[in-house]
Amino acid sequence: MEGPAEIDPKLLEILVCPLTKGPLRYDRAAQELISEEAGLAYPIRDGIPIMLVDEARALRDDEQGPPKLPPP
Repeated sequence: MEGPAEIDPKLLEILVCPLTKGPLRYDRAAQELISEEAGLAYPIRDGIPIMLVDEARALRDDEQGPPKLPPP
């Protein structure tokens, strides 16, 4: 049995959150692309990112990074 499918790093460079247009973080273990700004995790199915807000799940509080401070 194979492990999780890998996402092409060049694809990750150009993909952004469809809601915020912000960067995404790849969670290999969960096979998700994480938008910390939107608080959403987009699933990756059969190696294909599903970039639909309706398909994303909300991040739990313990999954979100530290709050971002506004610039000085």
